[in-house]
Amino acid sequence: MGSLLLHAMTMLAYGLHIGGGAIALVSGTAAMVAPKGGRLHRMAGTVFFASMLVMAAFAAWLAVAVPGQIANLVGAVFTAYLVATAWITIRRPERAAGLAEKIALAVSLCLCAPFAWLIFQVATGAAPEVRGPHLIATYSVAVVIAIAAITDAKVVLAGGISGAPRIARHLWRMGLALTAATGSAFTNGFARLLPGEYHVPPVFFLPLFLPLILLIFWMIRVRFTGWFGRHAAAWSA
Repeated sequence: MGSLLLHAMTMLAYGLHIGGGAIALVSGTAAMVAPKGGRLHRMAGTVFFASMLVMAAFAAWLAVAVPGQIANLVGAVFTAYLVATAWITIRRPERAAGLAEKIALAVSLCLCAPFAWLIFQVATGAAPEVRGPHLIATYSVAVVIAIAAITDAKVVLAGGISGAPRIARHLWRMGLALTAATGSAFTNGFARLLPGEYHVPPVFFLPLFLPLILLIFWMIRVRFTGWFGRHAAAWSA
């Protein structure tokens, strides 16, 4: 009876995880292409935020419940952290910081710890199995988490953030979360539906470039052009 209940709960968790991820892909893409600060952007962003939290929550549960998946727990926590901090940034008044920002800093520092240890093991030769694409992925994620922690510390120490940097902080965290969700969907989800042994065709990596290109486009537009000054009222409405 216990095993049947656990199986049923696991299948339900998979369903909610996949469902949340599917909604996140659609709503996140809509939010990225919609005029920033407009009604469509806000509505799609809200749906993306909620669906990503659902996806991450059940990914965390599956990482613990399913044998051999514990490494995915870090990814689930980091994804939830990204969308939560992005949401807090845009909902928080300018030049304001409180407990939420301090918690975010603590989470980002905790996320840095396992990667720092893994990189140390790689450098000392204690983890020879981490090489090639896995090594590149490890360093890439470590750099992103380190940047997130540094920017969290800057917000806490400065007592808040305002203007174009505030919008950029919101956009890069939401955009990175969408990129991660897209990568997970195509290289982990859809790839497992292919016949034969699990493999990822190179074409399945192409969808990752759409949210990544949109993210780069908006970061350049917000930080290095006069776009924000002309649309600042829409973000404060």
